[in-house]
Amino acid sequence: MAHYFKSVLTVLAARGLQAIIVSVIVGIVSFAMMQALPGDAAFRIAAGRYGYDMMDAAAAEAVRLELGLDAPWFVQLWGWLGQLAQFDLGNSLVYGTPVVDEIATQLGYSLLLAGGAVAASLMIALPVGIATGLNPNSLLDRICMGLSIFLRAVPAFALGVVLVLIFAVQLKLFPVAGFRGIENLILPSFTLGIGLAAVSNRVVRDAVVDAMNSDWQLFARTKGLSARLTLTRHVLRNAALPVVTYVGVQLAYLIEGVVIVETVFAWPGIGHALVHAIFGRDIAMVQGTALTLGLLYVALNLCVDLACRGIDPRERAL
Repeated sequence: MAHYFKSVLTVLAARGLQAIIVSVIVGIVSFAMMQALPGDAAFRIAAGRYGYDMMDAAAAEAVRLELGLDAPWFVQLWGWLGQLAQFDLGNSLVYGTPVVDEIATQLGYSLLLAGGAVAASLMIALPVGIATGLNPNSLLDRICMGLSIFLRAVPAFALGVVLVLIFAVQLKLFPVAGFRGIENLILPSFTLGIGLAAVSNRVVRDAVVDAMNSDWQLFARTKGLSARLTLTRHVLRNAALPVVTYVGVQLAYLIEGVVIVETVFAWPGIGHALVHAIFGRDIAMVQGTALTLGLLYVALNLCVDLACRGIDPRERAL
């Protein structure tokens, strides 16, 4: 047990160091990319504050002086890094609200959507993957392979539009867009989840096939365990390792890759907000959002590491 806690502390220390490195690199890169964009950031920010009809050169100049955009780039970057060292992401340059408050709201919606998509994916992938893994190269396996290839090739926005037309417009079972309650989560979750299940069911299938062909599975049957006990006690537990790892990858991809689906369903997530912040030249918002997404990757990797150590005793000895 002591060795297990020592390994957990080692993982926590490694991920903590990774978080610091990611924070610095993401902050510098996002700042450099915003500086490299063409045009005058002060004009864009002033337009976001007052509207394009009310914005003029005087308003842009006032914004430039107020926010210190006339200072050299390294002074601006150093100021942001100093705030970050105090765990302060600053205020939105357009709205003036604390960046951390904006991110907290948007990230909550994106995490909700990502969690719903992974849940929908597992609802499909686990039974299909286990069934095909127990019957490899069968007719069922080949049909599922063909469907997986087809669904993986369908763009998420196209699948979302089809689901909206069928279940929202024609059958009127779910709302079309926005977020008023849990019923708004179903269509965007399955839009993303079906595409994820097209891949994850093959991951589950391959993991089950490898487990069924392993020496320890044959030994378990030889010593008298029934097929059901061998499957539930040994095969599924060992097959869970690659599945848990892939679920972490799915979550990381979803949190950053749902911009199109958020747009289709008018979902108030962090990806959609990041696009608007880039167009509005809201540098503080872009840096804070990029930093949050980078740290989220680190947190997901940490959760996967700890989950694998909890499932597989061999991981605890590493």
